[in-house]
Amino acid sequence: MKYKFFPNALSLLFALFSFTLLGAQGLAEIDTVFVKTTRIPLKPAETGRNITVIEGQELQKMAFTSLDGLFRYIPGLEVQSRNAFGAQGDITMRGSTFTQVLVLVDGMKLNDPLTAHFNSYIPVTPAEIERIEVLRGAASALYGADAVGGVINIITKGQQETPEEASELSGLVNYGQHRLVNAQQGFSVRKGRFYAGGGFSMNQSDGEYIPEKVLEEGMLEGYNNFFNLKTFGLSLGYQLNDSWRLLARSSYDDRHFSARYFYTASPLDKSVETTRNWWNQLSLSNTGPNHRTDFRLAYRNGTDRYTFSPDFPSTNLHTTQFWNLNINHLQIVNDKLSLNFGGQADRRAIESTDRGNHSDWHYGLYAMGVFRPARALNLTGSLRLDQDENYGLEFTPQLNASYLLGPLTFRVSAGRSIRAADYTERYVSYNLPNLSPGRNLGNPALEAERSWSQEIGLDYRPLPNWQLKSTAFFRQSSNLIDYVLANEADIANKQNLQPGADYFYATNIANVRTQGVEIESWLSKPLGEKGRLSWSLGYTYLNTSNQEGVASVYISSHARHLVSTNFILESGRLELALNGLYKQRPERLATAINARLDADYQAWNARLGFRLTPQFGLNLQALNLFDADFQDILGAPMPGRWVMGGVRVGL
Repeated sequence: MKYKFFPNALSLLFALFSFTLLGAQGLAEIDTVFVKTTRIPLKPAETGRNITVIEGQELQKMAFTSLDGLFRYIPGLEVQSRNAFGAQGDITMRGSTFTQVLVLVDGMKLNDPLTAHFNSYIPVTPAEIERIEVLRGAASALYGADAVGGVINIITKGQQETPEEASELSGLVNYGQHRLVNAQQGFSVRKGRFYAGGGFSMNQSDGEYIPEKVLEEGMLEGYNNFFNLKTFGLSLGYQLNDSWRLLARSSYDDRHFSARYFYTASPLDKSVETTRNWWNQLSLSNTGPNHRTDFRLAYRNGTDRYTFSPDFPSTNLHTTQFWNLNINHLQIVNDKLSLNFGGQADRRAIESTDRGNHSDWHYGLYAMGVFRPARALNLTGSLRLDQDENYGLEFTPQLNASYLLGPLTFRVSAGRSIRAADYTERYVSYNLPNLSPGRNLGNPALEAERSWSQEIGLDYRPLPNWQLKSTAFFRQSSNLIDYVLANEADIANKQNLQPGADYFYATNIANVRTQGVEIESWLSKPLGEKGRLSWSLGYTYLNTSNQEGVASVYISSHARHLVSTNFILESGRLELALNGLYKQRPERLATAINARLDADYQAWNARLGFRLTPQFGLNLQALNLFDADFQDILGAPMPGRWVMGGVRVGL
């Protein structure tokens, strides 16, 4: 039996805040980075939003093995993982569904048009990351559909504009239980006008053995949660002259894994899935003293092969294409006024055995301005107009304000957001003959989701490198899309349904309300000449309700209470990283597969590094340190304690 380690969450929160209070002495300034996700470069305190920035150099010190594994421990983010090491995870923020979080790579939309379950398949290796920016709350006025709960922007090193010549080579190889190979490598070179960079990451294992039932002979029948995940990336850049810069990046992401009970609670489920994504982006930028113009083109090609069970014909094949063109212009008028405007055009398409062949065009125009009527006051307004073949014409405004008063920052924000149904919600199982009861069924008549969001926050910086943040947020949504149990007689597109049978039917649910609170502490403390202590701690409370009381699958599946923390200690040659989370959410059962989603759980990861030389070190890491028995998705158990060790190189 696995050991469960569940101390009281409020006691844990109080203890960690107390430690932070005791440790925050003699710190240096940290709020100097300019955020790119807001389109107009602003310091986080000037945006009027709750924004987190994680520098790429910090990633190498943390206890994680995949990007979605890292996101689990960022305050305010919830990742509902189906396995460890990045096999698959649904990203949510502020009570959103996993479809309502927008993922960007260098400012370009990554969200998969087939299904948002693939949004965590980010084709960027950890070694390529310059920084990660997390914007919580509505951002449709900037980026269009899907930016409801928030935005995650992965900024690669090629985007860094620096004249300094430098080269870097880094690598990490771990070997662990269940024949695990965990590897990360990367390089970057900056010389004269030329830049080159790239990376490789891999997580491969036979997987943990999951027992299911006892046979008559007393033997256990089960399966292995195997996975084979690889990502490659390459970037090239060239400074054409003092004003013009060209940058290209290409990456390939290949994943093969056991997907049993990832999407269903059927005893017949023996799913295996293979996904491949090819991501390409090209940017041409012109920069002057008071302006910048960017031309960006991105192309994503994805394939998904999903086999429900080898016992009968059940393989579905999907191919998706997503073209995205964006033209953006920034104009700094004077010290008080900055303007940004641009346009976007994209085309998404799918070819699928069970969903059919479909395509949609989308166009968007947007404008944004930052006005500083006084030194301490920042006002930001955004307007966007979108025309989409699926959901028609939509208008999304946003208004943010921040006021800096010494160590205090007051911020307020309000805006409208939308989300369009993906191809799975519109057409899943549409082409399957004689659909068996209990399966998901798409609805081609789905309308776009529409939401209004508001937030008010207070940030307090008692010392330069220690920040406390608190935010209250609210969202009123209509037409939210989720799967609701419905009878065949009440379903319009019933050409392949069995008479009188029940199915989980994609439906627009009206009048859903979400409210919550975020509390965070961020600390960075130097320890002598060669040491540093970094600590983040966050608590999120959420409540979601709908007036109709409709029982749906995803809308209320988020955690009600979420505590997450990241701790990094550097002292001489020693590095110690610890991250953990506590989650309380609705309890669920699936008796058909003997699965249980407990009302709460706690999970911790740890990493210990020791530098033998400045360029070479040893690494020891443990996921699920206390061997907790838990699931994020009903039926998909997360692995127990998983220990690995290896070497780390940095030149």
